[in-house]
Amino acid sequence: MRKRMAITLASVIAVLASLLVTIPAQAHGYISSPPSRQANCAQGRVTNCGDIVWEPQSVEAPKGSMQCNGGGSRFAVLNDNSKAWPAASVGNNVTFNWVLTARHRTSTWEYFVGGTRIAVFDDHGAQPGPTVTHNVSLGGRTGRILLLARWNVYDTAMAFYSCVDLQVGGGGTTPPSTPPSTPPTSPSPQPSSSPPPPAGGTWAAGTTYAVGATVTYGGLSYRCLQGHTAIAGWEPPNVPALWQRI
Repeated sequence: MRKRMAITLASVIAVLASLLVTIPAQAHGYISSPPSRQANCAQGRVTNCGDIVWEPQSVEAPKGSMQCNGGGSRFAVLNDNSKAWPAASVGNNVTFNWVLTARHRTSTWEYFVGGTRIAVFDDHGAQPGPTVTHNVSLGGRTGRILLLARWNVYDTAMAFYSCVDLQVGGGGTTPPSTPPSTPPTSPSPQPSSSPPPPAGGTWAAGTTYAVGATVTYGGLSYRCLQGHTAIAGWEPPNVPALWQRI
C-alpha cells in the first residue's frame, strides 16, 4: 500500500511540474510609438478592432510567426490590411518605443519588413526595464511599408508581436523661391513661465491621457509620461513607464 501511494504521489508531482513548465509567460508589451496597430486601436484612431482595444499589450503567440497577431486565435483584426491603418511619417532611421506592462527575461527583439529581418537586438536573457527603445535603419526603403516587430521571451516558447504601418520619406514643405511680399508678423510675446500641465482628475480606465496630464489615484498625484488610453491593470502605481508620482 505504501509503495502504491508513493508511486501515485510521484506521478502527481510529475504532472504538476509539467504544468508549471508550460504556463505561458506573464510578460506583456507592445510598441507605443510610432503607433503600432494595437496602439492605434487602443487610442481610438481605428475602430471596430474588437477586444484588442482593451489589451494592446497581450498579442502573445508562439515564436516564429510573421503575422501581426502572431498566428494565434485572437486579435485577427491586426492582420486585416484592408482596414484604414494610419501610417506614421518617418525617415530612414526610426526609434521604436516599447511599453512593457509586465517585464520578462528576453532573448531577442526582431524587426522585419516584407519577411526580411532588418534588425535584431540580443538581450541574452536579461530582464528589460518598463520601457525599451531601439533605433532601426529601414535600409533605404521608401513609401508605405508594414513593419513587424517580435519580442522573444527567453525562457518560454512565446513571443509578443507588434505591427507598425510606416510612410517612409516624402512629405515636408518646399521653401518658397522668392521672399514673401509682406514682412512676417512678429510672434506674440510668450509668458515668462509655462502653465501647469492639464489636470486629468481621478484616473479612470478608458480615458485618453496626453503627456503632462495629471491625475490622482489612491490619494496620490501622478503625471503622464507617454500619451496613451488607460486600461485596467495600467493604474499609475503599476506602470512607471506611463506615470510619474509628483
